[in-house]
Amino acid sequence: MQDKILNLLRKEEGYLSGEEISQHLGVSRAAVWKHIEELRKEGYGIEAMPHMGYRLVVLPDRLFKEEISWKLNTKIIGKELLCFETLDSTMDMCYELGIKNRPEGTIVCAETQKKGRGRMGRSWSSPRQKGIYFSVLLRPQISAVEAPKLTILAAVAVAAAIRKFTGLTSSIKWPNDILIDDRKVCGILTEMQAEQDLVKFVVIGIGINVNTNKNDLPPKATSIKEEKGIEVSRTELFKETLREIERYYILFQNKGFSPIAREWKAQASILGHRVKILSQNRSIEGEAIDLDSDGSLLVRRDSGFIEKVLSGDVIKIR
Repeated sequence: MQDKILNLLRKEEGYLSGEEISQHLGVSRAAVWKHIEELRKEGYGIEAMPHMGYRLVVLPDRLFKEEISWKLNTKIIGKELLCFETLDSTMDMCYELGIKNRPEGTIVCAETQKKGRGRMGRSWSSPRQKGIYFSVLLRPQISAVEAPKLTILAAVAVAAAIRKFTGLTSSIKWPNDILIDDRKVCGILTEMQAEQDLVKFVVIGIGINVNTNKNDLPPKATSIKEEKGIEVSRTELFKETLREIERYYILFQNKGFSPIAREWKAQASILGHRVKILSQNRSIEGEAIDLDSDGSLLVRRDSGFIEKVLSGDVIKIR
């Protein structure tokens, strides 16, 4: 009922009387007032004017399903949307949903995570109601060795969303970080379940530092708020991110990986630079020269040998 009242108020530019709401929804005016009070407790600013009615004036910057779904206009991503105040990990829940055959495009998001995690077993800081922490379930028709392409896809999509919504220019650090002025603003983690080398499903976890204060950020990290100097709407940035993920996912399905790889290269922070990569208990050093067709990084060693790197931590030397 609260969702229905919100939808009526969203569509009305001016005031909407309690009588009109009650008649439209088939409930008493007292019930309307009760639901509006509950909405106010959740952070909605609903103005009441005698003899005129109610008007929606302020939306809470909370990751509510109703707010994310409103005018999202996607066909795949976010059609099933699960939002929580607290979770151990959106990745873990989304992975379980993948096993349970939930549909492609399912999103799991949380206002905070108790056990948020990044690559290589690292933890991911998730200050409550400050960032965007979510995972998306995909079921691409690809082989297991192609799964890293989806990490690249997600990075390009998030960078595009940040640029479109905030005007901030970011760069992408292989394989999974979005940087602003060489400080991390977003991390991406990809996990999959495969059978006989064919992917059954992929879960992409994304964490974006949005309105996180400097004191709550890890070293060498930043947030949208720190870069712009003002807070931005997490809900609207989240919606833009979901739209961009869908746009690039459809592009990937229709045109393959090449157009996504081209965009990644245009924004890559390490191509043409000397790097050190810590991978599988060994160190690789050389010049990062290209992205391979499967999403791996190509590094030219000092000997001239070009090494294909599938995973690892990249440090830009110069």
